[in-house]
Amino acid sequence: MKKFISYFIQGLILFIPIIITLTILFKLFNFFSGVFSFFGIVGNPILNTLLGLLITVGLITALGTLASLFVFGKFFKVIEDKLEHAPFIRHIYSPIKDFTNAFMGNKKRFNQPVLVQTNPQSNIEEMGFLTCEDMKDLNIKDKVAVYLPYSYSLSGRLIIVPRNQLKKIEADPAEAMKFVVSGGVSDVD
Repeated sequence: MKKFISYFIQGLILFIPIIITLTILFKLFNFFSGVFSFFGIVGNPILNTLLGLLITVGLITALGTLASLFVFGKFFKVIEDKLEHAPFIRHIYSPIKDFTNAFMGNKKRFNQPVLVQTNPQSNIEEMGFLTCEDMKDLNIKDKVAVYLPYSYSLSGRLIIVPRNQLKKIEADPAEAMKFVVSGGVSDVD
């Protein structure tokens, strides 16, 4: 029963951000398609659908553009700060935001794949991602932080290791993540 609950929760962690994103996109699409149908701007349902899709993509792109501008960036920061401190909402918004930022946008976190020697006696290495090279803020010298994702899961563990136990991998980070998460069975391009 514990394994079932564990798998169910891991499934929710994967499923919830995807469903939230798809729901928002679907609602926006339906709204814009409905506006065109209601006002009779275009009589053809296929054109209503295409216009709704174009307006949805355009709106999301425009929001991204506005968020990157200084004035609007400050405005979005204030809204984001309120969302991150609102009861209940922060437990949904913050993890989704952190997870999204780790893979996309300006703050990609998993961009340097490495091999970490975790068992020198047996010469066992694990694949992970270098996440922090300078740990002086935590008063840790001569060590780095490496995130080791688990296979078939969105979870993992953070380890602190000496730099000399790392081997940088010259591979695309997305391909390396796909390889680790698949348990080594996916093809690497």
